[in-house]
Amino acid sequence: MKEKFARLKATNIIMLTIAGIINAIGVVCFLTPVHLYDSGISGTSVLLSQVTPAWATLSVFLLILNIPLFLYGLRRQGKLFTLYSIYAVVIYSVAAWLITDVLPIDVDFASPLAGTDLLLCALFGGLISGIGSGLVIRNGGAIDGVEVMAVIFAKRIGISVGTFVMMFNILLYVAAGVVLKDWILPLYSIIAYAAALKTVDFIVEGVDRAKCAMIITSEPDKICAELMETFETGATKIDVIGGYSNSPKTMVYFIVNRFQVIKLKEIVHSIDKSAYITISEVADIFSSNQKK
Repeated sequence: MKEKFARLKATNIIMLTIAGIINAIGVVCFLTPVHLYDSGISGTSVLLSQVTPAWATLSVFLLILNIPLFLYGLRRQGKLFTLYSIYAVVIYSVAAWLITDVLPIDVDFASPLAGTDLLLCALFGGLISGIGSGLVIRNGGAIDGVEVMAVIFAKRIGISVGTFVMMFNILLYVAAGVVLKDWILPLYSIIAYAAALKTVDFIVEGVDRAKCAMIITSEPDKICAELMETFETGATKIDVIGGYSNSPKTMVYFIVNRFQVIKLKEIVHSIDKSAYITISEVADIFSSNQKK
């Protein structure tokens, strides 16, 4: 047990605290005042808090629904992930309670910053809550139990994790429309969900993703030398065999940013006109030494 707690990082705890507060600001200050819905368990908690007695607040449902799911997924996700996630949810819940019931901020009928403008509330609520969710993921946890449900049950029913989450949210927004007999708010909630989803991607994977170039060529040495000299970074050579010709080839693996892609193509084809190049995105690059 002591070893588990020794693995906890102070920086992660600090960032998870900040992330939980940010998520609460996005949801409580922008979405819930105008009855918009966050995604996943957070959105489910918002809906339930609107149709249950006053004591059953958003904070209560966040704890009741999320913590059992994280504990259920303990074996699959690991103790550290579960601990970080529960901590983030607790901070989110406490921050939501402070904003609604303690601090002198009126969030009963309108957003304190965006008023009753549904589009502004959806966009900024999704953006800010997405920042919070992304920071939680970036620091080793999750702030919504539906992601744990997806990991556990998606394969069992033959769908991907992303599809499971999307289906859950579609059912949530349909349920909100049926319960409230109003489809305008669920439709605006989809905008909030889209904004949050894109923001999470930016926070977790980076705004400006690098590009991975895989180059099949018969002139690997010349191409590597020219690329490394031009871009001042390393390249990797991998021996491959052509599937059609069955002849030996070499694949050059090289990382550039989006502004360098055109220059890379020009360099490669100036040396080997028949070189085969594929370009794809990479989210994160971890290396202690760029030149390899």
